[in-house]
This record gives sequence, structure tokens and C-alpha cells, in this order.
Amino acid sequence: MAVRANVAASALAAVCLVVGASCSSSQPSKSSSAAAAAPAPQVSSSSLPPALTPISFQVAPDLPPVPGNLTNAARPPEVVRAAYLFAAHHPEVLRYMPCFCGCERGGHRGNDDCFVSARDAAGKPTQWEPHGMVCEVCLDVATTAMQMHNSGASLTTIREAIEKAHAGAMYHTPTPTPKKGTDH
Repeated sequence: MAVRANVAASALAAVCLVVGASCSSSQPSKSSSAAAAAPAPQVSSSSLPPALTPISFQVAPDLPPVPGNLTNAARPPEVVRAAYLFAAHHPEVLRYMPCFCGCERGGHRGNDDCFVSARDAAGKPTQWEPHGMVCEVCLDVATTAMQMHNSGASLTTIREAIEKAHAGAMYHTPTPTPKKGTDH
């Protein structure tokens, strides 16, 4: 029993060192005063086990990190980053693109909502929606919209292509159509 308690206390102490938390153990250790006097080792995220690796990634230096682990993403990391970056900079496109994954049940009105949860007064993302990272449909809609927008297609043309590609989908967000004069 004492061995099990010491192992548990050692494991707790190791976790506390890794995450930088202040922990106390009900089982005092003979070396606890020496450990308290020694500086905590520096731990980089690359040396952490996968379960303790920080779960966020950076899209751009001027934007907040996106919560989530790219190793669990539905598409390759470069596709995910590009979709989030496009969503950050082009809400005027993705707000008119529907999504077909069923996310309207979570309040999403268009593909922009699959990636951005909140924006500041200037339109810069302040909070991300992590759902887009793990959903193939959300990523595919955003990628198609990005590619077509970058090639000069109008919002109406992009929307028609996306609607056609997902014509048999069971779900559809209540996404507004582009207004006249905004279809560039």
C-alpha cells in the first residue's frame, strides 16, 4: 500500500512539474524540501507526451491560437490552417456559403460560423470555433470557396458550385444568399 501511495505521489509531482501547477500531496516525501529548493526543469511542448501537448495551433502571429490538435484534424495541417486563415480574412465570402454537416443544430448560419465564434469591432477573430478543424465538410466548403474566390469567381458562382457539390446532403445551414451589389 505504501509503495502504491509513493508511486501516486511521484506521478502527481511529475504532472505538477510539467503543467506548472502548484500541487500538494497528502503523502509527504523525504525529498520534498530538496525538490522545492531546486528550480523546476524547463519543459518544451515538443518533449511532452501527446496527452500533455498544448492543444492549440497558431494560424497567424496577429491572431489568437486555435484550440485543437492538428494531429486530430480532418484534413492535412496546411489545409486546416489555410481554411482558418481564409475564414479570418474573408467573412464576406464564407458568411454566404452554407454548410452541410448538420452544424445548424449548433446555431451555425453559414460556413464562417464553422471557424470563427467571435470577432471584435474591426472584424478580427477573437475566438475560434474548433468544429471546423475536425469536420471534412466544413473544411471542404471553405477550401472550395477559398480557391474559387482566389481565382476571381463571384459569390453567386461560388455559392452555386458549393450547393451543386452538396446537392444530396441531408443538412443545410440557413445561410443568406449574396445581396445585389455585394457579389463581387
